Amino acid sequence: MFKSTLRNIPRRTASCSTRTLTTTSPCRADPWILPNTPEHIKQTAPPEDAADSPALSTFPPLPRHGETLENMRSRLLYQVRKRGTLETDLLLSTFATRPVLDTMSVDELAEFDKLLDEPDWDIYYWSTEKRAPPARWQSSKILAKLRKHAKNEGKEVRRMPDL
Repeated sequence: MFKSTLRNIPRRTASCSTRTLTTTSPCRADPWILPNTPEHIKQTAPPEDAADSPALSTFPPLPRHGETLENMRSRLLYQVRKRGTLETDLLLSTFATRPVLDTMSVDELAEFDKLLDEPDWDIYYWSTEKRAPPARWQSSKILAKLRKHAKNEGKEVRRMPDL
């Protein structure tokens, strides 16, 4: 019965133009470039003349008069965990643990505090040696320690430390 019904339906043999099956325009370039690729490095590279100058939109750090050494260590421990960029959070929070901060001198803590005032991606690129740091950080002992930590020569699996 069904076959007989199909036979009774007139067939139209009008020519149809070829049309695409999608309504979206073709994607020409990936809008989400992966980090550390040449395209990403080219897009995020600072201008040539800004290598030694601080970022244009940075605010001066808050003066902390009368801050005790223990309060400074606690504040730095909090700041390395709550940066906002996962890569930098992981790198800094595994570097600046409580035992490491307890062994740092006052001068090293002050230098580390100044390093934390830099933008997250700059810290990440300098510590992974993807970019050269500006002259003000070239001879930094803290940055040298952070670079050694970032190399992870022991190939240990790192995760965010517990609070």
